[in-house]
Amino acid sequence: MPVLGAQFHILFSLLDGEKHGYAIMKAVQEDTRGRLKLGPATLYTNLKKMLAQGLIAETEKEEQSERRRYYQLSDQGRTLVEDELQQLEATLNLARQRRITGA
Repeated sequence: MPVLGAQFHILFSLLDGEKHGYAIMKAVQEDTRGRLKLGPATLYTNLKKMLAQGLIAETEKEEQSERRRYYQLSDQGRTLVEDELQQLEATLNLARQRRITGA
């Protein structure tokens, strides 16, 4: 199952550990150098879908406030984002072989 757009970037942002929603939004913005800015509606709609799909899970923190929820990758989510990264790498390598990119 390919993962595209916002969901890919959300999953990618969680590769280095759990985050709360605002931290995910900031990580996505930084990771994409400002090209993708997730608003709250987009973020939380996607988080809800990914929770239902089993790609992420909510985590419990002792100091967790009632308003702040933390999310982490599930094994399935980690596998999915790692597979997608391998596919992107293969595509980039093919583009380089065909001299499509300047890299």
